[in-house]
Amino acid sequence: MKVAVGCDHAGFPLKATVIEAVRAAGHEALDLGTDSTAAVDYPDFAEKVGRAVLDGAAQRGIMLCGSAVGANIAANKLRGIYAGICHDTYSAHQGVEHDAMNVLCLGARIIGPEPAKEIVAAFLGARFLGNDPGQERHARRVEKVRQIEREE
Repeated sequence: MKVAVGCDHAGFPLKATVIEAVRAAGHEALDLGTDSTAAVDYPDFAEKVGRAVLDGAAQRGIMLCGSAVGANIAANKLRGIYAGICHDTYSAHQGVEHDAMNVLCLGARIIGPEPAKEIVAAFLGARFLGNDPGQERHARRVEKVRQIEREE
């Protein structure tokens, strides 16, 4: 799978580790910047990651900023993007399995390289369960979220 990876200046120090983790999990990383610690605006990169997922250039995205909060807010403004802040492996896989999360947001000032690798692996190793027998409740709930999007 192709995974769009983007960050602002605060997320940049963790970006190489995340790209390495994507590749270690057997996937292709699409690096959407930024490329230094020079100050930039996180919404620009969250939009790049989200649009790559929506346009089909990537199947999932990972966005890094200092806390993950700004990246998460910005990414979720795109209709069809389901971004979540995950600083643990359970949330990273459960967000995909139950909530159809397609963009993982990480706070580079919150977690270090080793947790980031594990979280990325959990996110990329998960699949949405809503179409499995006995798991239809997840599809029903995600459809309710999509209905809210359509009404806005």
